[in-house]
Amino acid sequence: MDTSDTTPSHSAEPGTPIGVGIVGLGAAAGSWARTAHLPALRAVDGYELRAVSAGSHESAMRSAEMHRVPRAFGSAAELAAADEVDLVVVAVKVPHHRELVKAALDAGKGVLCEWPLGNGLAEAEELADLASSRGLPNAVGLQARSNPALAYIRDLVADGYVGRVLSTTVVGTGQAWGAYTDPRNRYLLDPANGATLLTIPFGHTFDGVASVLGEPEELRVEQAQRRTSTVDRETGERVPMSSPDQVVASGCLPGGAVATFHYRGGSSRGTNFRWEINGTEGDIVVTAPTGHLQLAPISLWGARGDETEPAPLTVPGPYVGVPSLDPVSDSAAYSVAHAYRQFREDLRTGTSLVPDFAHGVRRHRSLEAPPAPETR
Repeated sequence: MDTSDTTPSHSAEPGTPIGVGIVGLGAAAGSWARTAHLPALRAVDGYELRAVSAGSHESAMRSAEMHRVPRAFGSAAELAAADEVDLVVVAVKVPHHRELVKAALDAGKGVLCEWPLGNGLAEAEELADLASSRGLPNAVGLQARSNPALAYIRDLVADGYVGRVLSTTVVGTGQAWGAYTDPRNRYLLDPANGATLLTIPFGHTFDGVASVLGEPEELRVEQAQRRTSTVDRETGERVPMSSPDQVVASGCLPGGAVATFHYRGGSSRGTNFRWEINGTEGDIVVTAPTGHLQLAPISLWGARGDETEPAPLTVPGPYVGVPSLDPVSDSAAYSVAHAYRQFREDLRTGTSLVPDFAHGVRRHRSLEAPPAPETR
């Protein structure tokens, strides 16, 4: 079908709900769509979840009944073709992003696709070009930057809380790519699937850091693989792993400050996430229980001037756009909900508050790294 002249079916006028169809909202527990997107959409005014699709019509029907969604479809193409769907949300594993996003764009619908946008830079570029050529709304799920805590840090830095930024340091863990795995996450063990320590936890966090401090210049990324296998917790089976479990990156921020990152597979008995911003007048410290800044509850600390120890910093109320969600107990949905709120404004007013596919391409490009050296 030629949709080169297709315009979005929904103008996102204030007071008119945006009809959403989710690809990947199943009945089984543990999916990202169910854990994050479903509660996020229901916490943000202006959206109506009207349709779901799954691997079969039967599974889609079970999901629709469980989640009280009016329509169920056995394929993403059928969902995207439905008149009541204005925005297609693609929340499935990375290898399927290209075909599902294309199906939505072919139907003339706006798309919000989870990150990574594509399985590699070439797929991301193809999808961004297609969305641009058809003039369709698009967003990529780099939601860490939408977290109110990061907006607050961004303003603290801009207002001179730390003075002139000297350096920033990030240490994080990926949970996966460590000593253990499970059946749902086995696909992460093969880098050919596009879901790696580099692209997911590092990529989300790096994007959040860049939203606060600016894009590091001449970023140098190195990967290493120290583990060659992992154990499936459910079966006890030792399974091979070919994906790198160490990522190290460094570069200079605009203005010359130094930025360093180290991400490790699995979990640590010590530090699982710590981000420091060090300046001439003060320091900001960000901690979390995992290195997935896009989904972890965030704690802020700061000290400046004559203060010798960092003290807790509370995010002021005006930064919180979705007060019905708790940043700790609803942490998986918290940043996603704030991204939906911003995307709603983008659709209604033409702003660019959330990253679009073109931004996703730039992020893919910035994360290009040489192959990991063999384990010695």
